Amino acid sequence: MKPKTIVVVGASRGIGREMVKLFASEPNAKVLALSRNSDRMRKAFSEFKNVECHVFDLTTEGVREKCEAIFSTVEKIDILINNAGYLVNKPFEELTREDLEHCYSVNVLSVIETVQAVLRNMHDGHIVNVSSIGGVQGSIKFPGLTAYSTSKAALCSFTELFAEEYKDSSVRMNCLALGAAQTEMLEEAFPGYVAPVSAEKMAEFIVQFALTGHKWMNGKIIPVSLSTP
Repeated sequence: MKPKTIVVVGASRGIGREMVKLFASEPNAKVLALSRNSDRMRKAFSEFKNVECHVFDLTTEGVREKCEAIFSTVEKIDILINNAGYLVNKPFEELTREDLEHCYSVNVLSVIETVQAVLRNMHDGHIVNVSSIGGVQGSIKFPGLTAYSTSKAALCSFTELFAEEYKDSSVRMNCLALGAAQTEMLEEAFPGYVAPVSAEKMAEFIVQFALTGHKWMNGKIIPVSLSTP
């Protein structure tokens, strides 16, 4: 792999953690791992000298400014993966405004601000938004996931809008709508369900797509699902 700088947002657990490890296994890669859980990141990535861990909370104000400060430490960013997600599983009538604001803050608003921040450092780059199959029109929907699935649908729409606005630039953006993978978040949403795909295997797919997908497509919403619980 040619020398690349990769940013993974939501890096401390599950698919994000496995992606950082995969990217970091390449000696020519520099990985900026962002998460609010610094202890998990340090333990997970202690063996990799090419991983920088940055504490990053998507629920607070000033996300764009914090990202700009982190990204200013490198000359160029080749890949940005917006992997962080927040899930609310609650009956519709019990949803609070706080539930909705928290979900949309992490899954939509902070993604947009992170992308705004990365543009000054990205040339010929690829932005990959990690959404959910539940956010795709016509897919199976599940009770209790109103906040989560609608926020992931908004992320799909943002991908299409960004790609249109920046179609004449060298930056490409695509969105992967993931089905069931065995992660902590899946266990929270569907206790006892065993997914057909591990976090490691899903991470392998996303890493390869991040490295090559922008050569063939832009602004696409791509379902990645063997099964939906």
